[in-house]
Amino acid sequence: MNCVIIDDEYPAREELKYFINNYSKINILGEFDDGVEALMFIEKNMPDIIFLDINMPKISGIEMARLLNNFSKRVDIVFITAYKEHAVEAFEIQAFDYILKPYSKERIINTLKRLERDFLSESLPYVNNKITLWKENKMVVINVKDICYCEAKERETIIYTKDNEYIMNQSISHAAEKLPDNMFFRTHRSFLINIDKVVEINPWFNNTYMLKLEGVNKEIPVSRNNINSFKHIMGI
Repeated sequence: MNCVIIDDEYPAREELKYFINNYSKINILGEFDDGVEALMFIEKNMPDIIFLDINMPKISGIEMARLLNNFSKRVDIVFITAYKEHAVEAFEIQAFDYILKPYSKERIINTLKRLERDFLSESLPYVNNKITLWKENKMVVINVKDICYCEAKERETIIYTKDNEYIMNQSISHAAEKLPDNMFFRTHRSFLINIDKVVEINPWFNNTYMLKLEGVNKEIPVSRNNINSFKHIMGI
């Protein structure tokens, strides 16, 4: 797991390097005080993680992140900045995290651990209908057929079975890519369901539906954008 640090303040880079080297297994490929030079390096070396300041010369961190999102390989972007007013914009472009300077030791270590879990989860897709997920700081292997539904929660996805819930440190879009598409359906931007668990389909307003799933008390919405696909799958 490799990273690049981009910050025009030398002390900030040194502090971040200290925490990365001493509290994680992340390898630092390079550090830059210039966004344009960093982009050229990233395009050739394609790190997994980029620690990025926002107030940069030549090109801002937000502009860089937009460009990086167009690269073929997904990169986890962690903004480390003194400017809190860009947080909403950062998460709109799917930043992994947004850390305000000066940050605490606990804050940065927590992010480093989450990055490591994210990378591990990415390297462990479902095999033979099994998937590896996190629960209370432990990796748990479950059968995908036991999953009832997945729900997007901020920058994570919560995966629910009949009796438990687990964390996937990735977006619900990545969860949808990992799980077998002949078993799971994205009913809504925030929900992914196990089709085999559907027991009731209740009409809702604007010709949409609310679903009841086996072993689940919560009703799951089907959005207008997904209603036709859902009808086709369910033979309605």
